[in-house]
Amino acid sequence: MSEMGLEPVHYGHGEVALTGWLARPERQPRAGIILFPTITNVTALMERRAARLADEGYLVMIADFYGERVESFEASFPLADKLRSDNGYYRERIAAAISALRERAEGLRLFAIGHCMGGQAVLEAARAGEYLAGVVSFHGTLPTQTPAIPGTITARILVCHGDADPLAPREHVLAFWEEMDAAGADWHFHAYSHVKHGFTDPASETKGMAFLGYDTSADRQSWAAMLSFFDEIIG
Repeated sequence: MSEMGLEPVHYGHGEVALTGWLARPERQPRAGIILFPTITNVTALMERRAARLADEGYLVMIADFYGERVESFEASFPLADKLRSDNGYYRERIAAAISALRERAEGLRLFAIGHCMGGQAVLEAARAGEYLAGVVSFHGTLPTQTPAIPGTITARILVCHGDADPLAPREHVLAFWEEMDAAGADWHFHAYSHVKHGFTDPASETKGMAFLGYDTSADRQSWAAMLSFFDEIIG
């Protein structure tokens, strides 16, 4: 068990052993949510957000990107680069996590949300045509090696984006909109002025990197937008 009382979920991708972390609601779940974490993988912040969603009535599993411990923020970069170097392989890793939750979700509708690298991951899941009711990206990057094919995307999409995020500049935003339109996707895009990358993580201010910054308002507003998005889809 984690410090937040989350249960380990052992699953795999090929020969890579992975461990997700499951948060259960106290009542019958409204839906299942696969939470793709930041580039640093499973952290205390991701566990807290999973627990908050369980309090809202969702069955939540934090995905495992790497199958190994990440020693530091800086140490996560080569792990992420290796995983994402082959987009097909990366999408398989994403799909393995979705399948692991689906096996435990007892026919529930499934959503996927993600932060930073996880935000990118849920957009890749949508592009790949994963059977999800909706996906929510928080400060995820927007380009892809494999643009969506028209008619493939079935999940509704919500992107929560910091307009001052240098990892997702305006040209990436416009290209993403055009890609989604060409694919026939149902997408919403919320942009927050003067907000940098990592705006949901209070620790962004401690990492000493100019592209990162926590923003209380964007954190609060994006969380509320996500819950409203879920409510609209679930009915």
